[in-house]
Amino acid sequence: MSDHSHSSVPSGTQPDESHSGQRRRLLKLTVAAPLAGLAAACAQLVPGQGPPPALYRLSPKSTFRADLPVVDWQLVLEPPIAAASLNSTRIGLQRNPMSMEYYARSNWSDRAPLMVQTLMIESFENSRRIVAVGREAIGLRADFVLKTELREFQTIYFDAERPKTLVTLNAKLVEMPQRSIIGSQSFSHATEVTADRLDNIIAAFDLSLGKVLRRLVEWTLSTGQEAWRARRG
Repeated sequence: MSDHSHSSVPSGTQPDESHSGQRRRLLKLTVAAPLAGLAAACAQLVPGQGPPPALYRLSPKSTFRADLPVVDWQLVLEPPIAAASLNSTRIGLQRNPMSMEYYARSNWSDRAPLMVQTLMIESFENSRRIVAVGREAIGLRADFVLKTELREFQTIYFDAERPKTLVTLNAKLVEMPQRSIIGSQSFSHATEVTADRLDNIIAAFDLSLGKVLRRLVEWTLSTGQEAWRARRG
């Protein structure tokens, strides 16, 4: 199969055309055409023929625990690193632990690590606890740098009766200008998919990532504030 081929996908998985409450949190950028059961498909569509892929993005976190510190230091978020199988716009799935496949005609709105970086920044901003947070590219002076690795970002089909979305993010908080690591933590959450349909799968991704983002923001602000206070006295 060439790099441009569609990988096989689970039988019976179709996008849900309903407008349920779960989908209000998701932004579906194009109308998803029926995926014909998402049957095994390795044939390349000729450009200009067939339906375009449905594009999906997830939502940032906006609720956090009330006792989070308000900080006046600045934070830069580097793009998460990820294995080649996850560093893609394709939505991954695993039917066994040794292989990665992808849903046909359905993509993330950006490469997964870049989409997650954007959602991390928005989540920190939504906390209203930090004076400045952004990407390295905007030239923000960093008091701390958050380095992350996206280790899991796929649907798992092989270890339970129902599929589940798994998101795992490893984080290291680096104090500047010393470039010393002051904390390291992994955050992971799995969400059982309520129905083997693509919109239900995306909703489960949104829930899994939301749990991870909340814990990441809370840990970063608390850990960074402890180091900031210690440095000042």
